[in-house]
Amino acid sequence: MEEMLVFLREFPFFKQLEVEELQKVSSYVITRTYDKGVNVFLEDGDGDELYIIQSGVVKIYRENEAREIILAIFTEGDFFGEMAVLENELMRSASAKTMEETTLYVLKRHDFHWLMNNNPQISLKIMQTALQRLRKANELITDLTILDARTRVTRGLLRLIEDHGVRHEDGIWIDLKLTHQQIADMTGTVRETVTKIMLELQNQNTIKIDKKKIFIYDIAKFEQLTGGI
Repeated sequence: MEEMLVFLREFPFFKQLEVEELQKVSSYVITRTYDKGVNVFLEDGDGDELYIIQSGVVKIYRENEAREIILAIFTEGDFFGEMAVLENELMRSASAKTMEETTLYVLKRHDFHWLMNNNPQISLKIMQTALQRLRKANELITDLTILDARTRVTRGLLRLIEDHGVRHEDGIWIDLKLTHQQIADMTGTVRETVTKIMLELQNQNTIKIDKKKIFIYDIAKFEQLTGGI
């Protein structure tokens, strides 16, 4: 319980809560641990839970003609599943699956509603995050419909830098282990095309890959390849 309280106290939505309120929230939270490759929920299923990632990685995806399209990847400190708990009896609009062993803190809809009713600031932060995610979703849709494969891949990497970039003196790491197939699923391409593009970028000394993590040497130069996002 103490570990959960420490985590929730640092979670952006809960920082303004008093100790008593935070303890009440923690009493509602359910802890679940999932192995790698397990679905947390499926598209079109009933949704009455909000998920906060205590540790691990989760991808949000949709099925399209027998292949996955990855819409987002969330890591420690992120939350997902909020749309289905904001309104009663709303179906899940996408599926969620773990990319490694993952521990989630789970809030049921009625407890989440109590929390928002008693703390209006949380509702505002939820809406701000939802709008940011909608903007990114619109950008992704545009990319998938009008851009060539190379630009889709490089812009996809830029989005990963936005969400998961870790700066170092000589560049930026994308702090995720990604296969070429996963990058293809994020950018509407096929694995063979991604492999070719990533090899070209490495040969140009634009990126390097170490243990499935991608390093970008010069972010300004990289943005020029894509026209930014």
